[in-house]
Amino acid sequence: MGLSTHVLDTMHGCPAAGMALALYATDGAAATLLKRLVLNRDGRTDAPLFDNASLRTGTYRLCFDVAGYFKARGLALPEPQFLNQVNLDFGIADAAQHYHVPLLVSPWSYCTYRGS
Repeated sequence: MGLSTHVLDTMHGCPAAGMALALYATDGAAATLLKRLVLNRDGRTDAPLFDNASLRTGTYRLCFDVAGYFKARGLALPEPQFLNQVNLDFGIADAAQHYHVPLLVSPWSYCTYRGS
């Protein structure tokens, strides 16, 4: 399965359909953009971020546009919003395994973990 993600909007109790995200490869402070995507109605990408054949060991960053998502939902939030972008930096130690990086998010908090 490679690398996948899933975002749930915990404020509204639904998938974060329409949220934009970017995937970067990182090397120390340097980050190289690999992909820009928009989540589907299930809060997932239409295909894995990396399939088994293309996943490599290394460090990566997922950048989720939380402020843009909640603004597009018409939420009246103070400016600047508490959360703008949520950046998750993580490592792939074994490219033969599946890495799933879910995000649970509201305008004021987020949680992540290594899923299955």
